Amino acid sequence: MSITNRLTTRFNELDAYGRPGFVAYMMAGDGDSQALLNALPGAGADVIELGMPFTDPMADGASIQKAALRALEAGMTLKGTLAQAAEFRKSNRETPIVLMGYANPIHAMGWAVFAKAASKAGIDGLICVDLPPEEDSELRTLLAEHSISMIRLATPTTDDARLGRVVENTSGFVYYVSTTGVTGAGSGAVTEVGEAVDRVRKASGLPVAVGFGVRTPEHAATIAQRADAVVVGSAIVDAMAEGGVDGATGLVKELAAAVHGARRA
Repeated sequence: MSITNRLTTRFNELDAYGRPGFVAYMMAGDGDSQALLNALPGAGADVIELGMPFTDPMADGASIQKAALRALEAGMTLKGTLAQAAEFRKSNRETPIVLMGYANPIHAMGWAVFAKAASKAGIDGLICVDLPPEEDSELRTLLAEHSISMIRLATPTTDDARLGRVVENTSGFVYYVSTTGVTGAGSGAVTEVGEAVDRVRKASGLPVAVGFGVRTPEHAATIAQRADAVVVGSAIVDAMAEGGVDGATGLVKELAAAVHGARRA
């Protein structure tokens, strides 16, 4: 599916510069999240993944689970998450925002209502972890009407037959999960990740961003030699919990510099 939005523009820019991109994940409502959201582009984030807090984040490890619970206890909702994105758009019209989370809150709002609200808030993509391709056609179609990409996940266990189904109607980029398990746990072997990125890119014709288990600038730079973008989440969430906005943006600056300094093979 061909959709033109800030994601396609940003990845075209990165490709023109021959530079891998850095994708920073954060949890809406966790601490001074509006300040962190506003600061991420200046710290080097090319794309922002904005987590939608949920009570049962099955694909997330302890760090993001705790962040989601902190956000929910502070009163954050899906509407509040969209409000943070809308506030960000008052000062930044260029940086893509991808929402990442689970289907339940979106379904409770209503597919059509969500798609319209996400568009109004300036959202460019959605990663809905627990909504498989066989179940996402209604939501995906509604999002496409607003030029919002449905971004799907491929994993080390996604065989060739399944990969074709996963990348069908995917737009923006494909998120490659470098390890089996939850976010923040372990790290994939670089050689295996590189081969997987090539396979997913060939099947989809889209940029491939690699995440899950990437925590250090050194590891991020190594992955960036093969991937179109590198995603870091749990490490940033931990830095936010331990050092606030300054701690999180400091880490983002280090990670972004490492990724941007890498050269793809």
